[in-house]
Amino acid sequence: MDLELRINSDEALRAVSELANLKGESLETAMLIAVQERLRREREKKEKVDRIMAIARDIRAHMREPVSSDHSWLYDDETGLPK
Repeated sequence: MDLELRINSDEALRAVSELANLKGESLETAMLIAVQERLRREREKKEKVDRIMAIARDIRAHMREPVSSDHSWLYDDETGLPK
């Protein structure tokens, strides 16, 4: 693959250069590892959200109608404390 990446941001170039210098790596290696690590974290987040949403869909599928946000049955009418 003969693509070229240009970094036009001075701030981005400084950050990648600092990281490369700290790690003793080339600019390309420092940038690649940083992007791979961020991509891994973002994929993990997406997988967690997808699992949570699947659980929510499963719960919703087993709920009886009508679904209500009225939770007054959980609390004592006089004291307002949980029953």
